[in-house]
Amino acid sequence: MKLAYWMYAGPAHIGTLRIASSFKNVHAIMHAPLGDDYFNVMRSMLERDRNFTPVTTSVVDRNVLARGSQEKVVDNITRKDAEIHPDLTILTPTCTSSILQEDLENFVQRAQLDSEGDVMLADVNHYRVNELQAADKTLAQVVKFYLQKAQKKGDIATEKTAKPSVNILGPTTLGFHNQHDLTELKRLMADLGIEINQIVPQGASVHELKTLPQAWFNLVPYREVGPMAAHYLEETFGIPSVEVTPMGIVETARCIRSIQKILNDQGATVDYEEYIDNQTRFVSQAAWFSRSIDCQNLTGKKAVVFGDNTHAIAMTKILAREMGIRVVLAGTYCTYDADWFKEQVNDYCDEVLISEDNGAIGDAIARLEPAAIFGTQMERHVGKRINIPCGVIAAPIHIQDFPVGYRPFFGYEGANQVVDLVYNSFTLGMEDHLLEIFGGHDTKEVITKTVSADSDLNWTKEGLAELNKVPGFVRGKVKRNTEKYARENNIENITAEVMYSAKEAVGA
Repeated sequence: MKLAYWMYAGPAHIGTLRIASSFKNVHAIMHAPLGDDYFNVMRSMLERDRNFTPVTTSVVDRNVLARGSQEKVVDNITRKDAEIHPDLTILTPTCTSSILQEDLENFVQRAQLDSEGDVMLADVNHYRVNELQAADKTLAQVVKFYLQKAQKKGDIATEKTAKPSVNILGPTTLGFHNQHDLTELKRLMADLGIEINQIVPQGASVHELKTLPQAWFNLVPYREVGPMAAHYLEETFGIPSVEVTPMGIVETARCIRSIQKILNDQGATVDYEEYIDNQTRFVSQAAWFSRSIDCQNLTGKKAVVFGDNTHAIAMTKILAREMGIRVVLAGTYCTYDADWFKEQVNDYCDEVLISEDNGAIGDAIARLEPAAIFGTQMERHVGKRINIPCGVIAAPIHIQDFPVGYRPFFGYEGANQVVDLVYNSFTLGMEDHLLEIFGGHDTKEVITKTVSADSDLNWTKEGLAELNKVPGFVRGKVKRNTEKYARENNIENITAEVMYSAKEAVGA
């Protein structure tokens, strides 16, 4: 059994809570012990929202364990219904409710009798799905519930809007730069003359979901959240979907062309080629950068990319196609979608890694020794330990990944932001080199940390002194190369002579 001290995706109830708190006037009840209610603190801190997070914890304590949960859970649902009058209350299963084998569906039915608003049980298996899968499934469940409810009442809007319109499915609270991406998507749709029919779930009202079938198409920019709802809408109401992530110059153009085809297939006469050409050549700085001397200086440099499906795939394609950077490894922690990920990146990288093990990712990075990493905050920590710069492109994230300023990753402005991230990440090492030359800081302390904690090598005093003479910005690489050489040759004590031999072995 292996202890997982870091997780890339949270448990299922976090995904459900993200969906519930993204909607307007929807409340979530989480039946869990004290200590499991960190979602409220996390969302308040990261999103910097002026309003309280609409999540209530129905606390499991010794009294609940002794007498049963039903009375307390039902009371909490009806109490919040009377206090804040939500349109919908979602009860989410947790690890605790699964262990106690509680009949939550019965709790919901009981609570619905005394509640004015709707009450729903999130249909997610806490042991089979993670945060991202649960978010996708919960969103689809809510959409399906309200559309079927409207159909029964004969109160559903199926006639298409007079002008081309879109449903944007997937932006949620706590999503990586989701708010900024959403603003950029709105601007892009306005430029294309497309009206926004609904944005779901972020800021949406459940009572307006009945108008979803009026849209000409659905835009699903994130692979993790939105596809299940989009597939339901396509199967039930025939609404086509665009599932191309508009990240980078090439993929943004491909997304726009996919939209163009869908609209023209439905009788519109739109041609976005002039818009694409103008944005690519004259507006966006990203296309110019790809032809500049700065980008040419990056050609052939090695990079590792790791993250969720959406951002890891997009960044891999941007680096390989638009910048000529060699992606030596592309990976994702979305193991449930491994085949699709491999299909998307196989032509753009040397190696693919599908894993939820942070240690395996760290060891792969140390083995490949890229010039830069593009990953999550976990990979940033790995990079700091082995002196390789990392640009953060996906969740898991820190407060620094929720900038107050405008920083989208989608669309043409997003392409500019990605260029800055890539360029700054690759040139970070040069800053340390210049500081060392001009005495900006002391770099004489040898970096001895490695990703794996099982090093059995010993650096002698003379070896460390020789290593200290190496410029700081390449010292970590020299140290790793020397240790690799020592292990391959069964050398336990690294002296200055071993360093010279290792240098000759790699032809440096």
